[in-house]
Amino acid sequence: MNEPDLNLLIALDALLAEGSVAGAARRLGLSASAMSRTLSRLRAVTGDPLLVRAGRNMVLTPFADSVRERSQQTLADALAVLRPATTDIDLSTFNRTFVLRANDGFVEAFGPTLIVSAAKRAPNVRLRFAPKHEKSAKPLREGLVDLEIGVPGEMGPEIRLQTLFRDRFVGVVRNDHPLAAMPTVTIEEYIAQAHVVASRRGRQTGPVDDALAALGLERHIAAIVPGFPAALAVAQASDLVALVPASFLLAASGRALHVFELPLTLPGITVAQMWHPRSQVDPAHRWLREFVLETCRNNWPEPRVSL
Repeated sequence: MNEPDLNLLIALDALLAEGSVAGAARRLGLSASAMSRTLSRLRAVTGDPLLVRAGRNMVLTPFADSVRERSQQTLADALAVLRPATTDIDLSTFNRTFVLRANDGFVEAFGPTLIVSAAKRAPNVRLRFAPKHEKSAKPLREGLVDLEIGVPGEMGPEIRLQTLFRDRFVGVVRNDHPLAAMPTVTIEEYIAQAHVVASRRGRQTGPVDDALAALGLERHIAAIVPGFPAALAVAQASDLVALVPASFLLAASGRALHVFELPLTLPGITVAQMWHPRSQVDPAHRWLREFVLETCRNNWPEPRVSL
C-alpha cells in the first residue's frame, strides 16, 4: 500500500491543537525528538511546513490553520469507524475516564453525588473534573473534555447542549447578621449593606447592579473574589452580603449561613451540559449525559432558609 500512514492524522491533530512540538509530544506521550521526526514526515506528506518559528514560539502556517478543524473532524470520524458498533454497554465491566469541565461551585455541589453514584453503577468508570478558567468551546472541539457544564454562551453553532436545571440568585449572610432577623429584606435594607462580589474576571458589577441602576440605585461593593465558594466564605466570616446561585448552597450544609430572597427580579440561570457532535451517537457518552442529567435533577432541592 502506497497510501500515507493514517497514524499521521493523530500526530497532525495534536500538533495543530497544541501549536508546538513539545505540547504535541506531551499529549501523545512521545519524546520531543520523536515528535520532531513525525513533524518532518508530515511536512513531506503535505508539502507544507505546518509549524514555523515566530520569535521564541511556533505558529501555524496558513495551510495548517485552514485544515485544523477538518483534520480534527476527520480523525474523529476515522476513530468512530474503527470503534465497535455497539448500542449497549456493560456497566459492570465498562472501563473509561470521562472528563467534565465545570466551575468549583458545580463540583462542590454535585461532584460528590456524581462520583459516588458512578462508582455504584459503573465501578470502573472514573470522573475527572477539569478546571474552568474561561468559557470556551476549544476543549470540546479538541476532544480534551467530554462534557462542558455551565451557563450556555458563545460556544459555537455546532456544540450540542441540554438543560440540566434552572437556577436563581439568592442573597447570603451569616446567621447573626442583621438581615437574618428580617422576614423579608427590602431593597432599601439590601443596598444599605456592604457586598462581596464573585467574578472570575474581576468585574465589579453584574445583573443585580444593572437592575439597581434601572431604579436609580447603587450598592456598595466592598470586596471582589474569584468565585462563589469564596464569596460564601467571606459572607460567613464578615458582615458582607454575598450573591450566589442557589445551587451553590447544596455544598454549604452545616455552615452558619442565612439565605434570603432578593428584593429584585433577576433573570433565571440555565445550567446545561454541552458536548461536541462527534460524541452524539457514542453509547458511552450517551450514558454519561443521561447519568449527569438524572443525578443533577434528582439532587436539586430548593435550599432551606438557614444552613
